[in-house]
Amino acid sequence: MIKLSPIFTLSAALLLAAAAANTQTPAAAPAGNAAPTGNATHGKELFVKYSCYACHGFSGQNGNGARLVPMKFPQVGFIAYVRNPPRANQMPSYSPKVLADADLADIYAYIKTLPDSAPPAATVPILSQILSQNQ
Repeated sequence: MIKLSPIFTLSAALLLAAAAANTQTPAAAPAGNAAPTGNATHGKELFVKYSCYACHGFSGQNGNGARLVPMKFPQVGFIAYVRNPPRANQMPSYSPKVLADADLADIYAYIKTLPDSAPPAATVPILSQILSQNQ
């Protein structure tokens, strides 16, 4: 049996935890605070117009910026994040004067249409081995 270093095991465990978190669906917004439904076609145009792809990649998951696919935020959280990113030196904030909530709803709708290309943890050999050891 192969002995794995503690650092590698910890790293792999964190990766598995992140993969598990990605499979959970976000809580739905209360009916009274329903977010506007977006137009994915217009959202794609805005994603390109505002150069979101420059940091997040055309697939929303392969740029230097935060991975957008799979989307972990509900729409309301996504809009709040874009309005006031936690690390302003890495992402500019977009005020309602620049991007209206309806435009951000469109971008969100577009991002939700993008497929996730990350393989399931069980299909990655080393992760599958770690999973089987931890059962």
